[in-house]
Amino acid sequence: MTHLSYSPLIRARLTHSGLLALLTFALGIPVGAIASEHPLSTWSDRPALATPAAALEEDNLTQVTSVSQLADVQPTDWAFQALQSLVERYGCIAGYPDGTFKGDRPLNRYEFAAGLNACLDHLNDLITSATDPLARKADLGTLQALQEAFAAELASLRGSIAALESRTSELATNQFSPATKLQAEAMFALADVWGDEQAGGNDLDDNATFAYWVRLNFNTSFTGKDELRVRFQSNNIVPIDGEVTGTSMTRLGFDGNSNNQLRLGDLYYRFPLGDRTRAWLIANGHGTDGITDPLNVFLRSDSSGALSRFGRFSSIYRGVRGPGMGIQHRFNRHWSADLAYRAPRGSSPADESGLFNGSYGILGQILYQPSATTSVGFTFTHTYFDEADVNLTDNIGSAFAQRPFDRVDTQANSYGLIGSVQFSPRLNLSGWVAYTDAQAKSGGDRGAHADIWTWAVTLAFPDLFKDGNVGGLVVGMPPKATHNDLDSREDRDTSLHLEALYRHRLTDNIAITPGIIAIINPEHYADNSTQVVGVIRTTFAF
Repeated sequence: MTHLSYSPLIRARLTHSGLLALLTFALGIPVGAIASEHPLSTWSDRPALATPAAALEEDNLTQVTSVSQLADVQPTDWAFQALQSLVERYGCIAGYPDGTFKGDRPLNRYEFAAGLNACLDHLNDLITSATDPLARKADLGTLQALQEAFAAELASLRGSIAALESRTSELATNQFSPATKLQAEAMFALADVWGDEQAGGNDLDDNATFAYWVRLNFNTSFTGKDELRVRFQSNNIVPIDGEVTGTSMTRLGFDGNSNNQLRLGDLYYRFPLGDRTRAWLIANGHGTDGITDPLNVFLRSDSSGALSRFGRFSSIYRGVRGPGMGIQHRFNRHWSADLAYRAPRGSSPADESGLFNGSYGILGQILYQPSATTSVGFTFTHTYFDEADVNLTDNIGSAFAQRPFDRVDTQANSYGLIGSVQFSPRLNLSGWVAYTDAQAKSGGDRGAHADIWTWAVTLAFPDLFKDGNVGGLVVGMPPKATHNDLDSREDRDTSLHLEALYRHRLTDNIAITPGIIAIINPEHYADNSTQVVGVIRTTFAF
């Protein structure tokens, strides 16, 4: 074997190869494993740090003088002797403040560089101080042997790193935006409705339909904690409502018709206000259920949840809509509060419009989560609609519940109770009940009052028959005007909403959801015959 001398050239060779092999042995990761079993691209599982200094500050490594100071290193470990040598002879291995080495976890590049630099600094000191007995020719010979033994692996590592850097550079050059992600959904819906006649007695148009819905979401983050959502969508799913069935109770939860035109859907910006608070600025779209939690986690989504408009969540949230703002604050892991203010015509400068001079809605909600499987919430809304905008439930429930005094200025206070219990990983029970006190604020019946009630119970069966699938049942009473000072606009009987669905995930990106919806006594009138809506919804998400 050729002996090494203390020259700058030898120092450089130790830096580039021999010490790399020695350090990777000391850290418990063979050189070949870095290139194969632990590729650099997988190290992003750990939080990314901006600088090597940030990495050292986060991990707060501390120098140890004996391998016995590392509580998780045992004499039976395969790398024990290498660690003992590096700690006690060379002093270039550091531990964590809790007295551990954490030799079995992935290593990021900043940590590797910091450890390598520590060893280089210390060994360079030993080399330059030739009188130090710890730096022997035998040690340097060992390093050279390691260098020669792992020359092929080191060459492979350098090649892998060069290839990854090239691929990373290409992706950075060709990506759409460094801060914007594209999410897309496409939906096809096959639907039909059956019944003897419309609510009210007219003929029922029971033609089967096949329609679509497409969404493109551009989600941009400027800080990593905020989100700017821009959504474009096109659809031709004509609502199954009064013109078809004589009632809005048969509407689907994902309907909408833009006449095949691409239009702006959501436009909002969400950002943090401290560690426990975040806020929304909403210019268009984005339902209030996106600000606060309606506690119907498995059935709330319009693309993967309940098939009906009624079955997704309580109608109490739908009265607060339009441009506006929202705030969500978490007090601790048990309690949180949400606030929202929105105006249906907040973008219009016309008379009796704008944010504060026309229709508006205010929502407040308190959520309490006593355990990871149980949640309960109380919701309050105060809404005011002028005669052009009045629709208290946004097309859910009976016509009398939507406009209890017909088209006059209407003010309403609503109170809701929601709850959810996860009995097991495969069974969730959720539900809601809501009461609205409405008052006419204009017209000849000014001052008239109406009481409106609604309730529902939902059952969800996650992973039913197969992981990723969901079965669902919904039973409830659509909004009903149980009392009205205008006797002619009071609902006499009670409708019942029954719904069953099964979402089957064909792949990670494709799901098909067949289901059936039955409305008994539509429009809360016993003389109206039962109406049944059959749906097959197919969703593509990518």
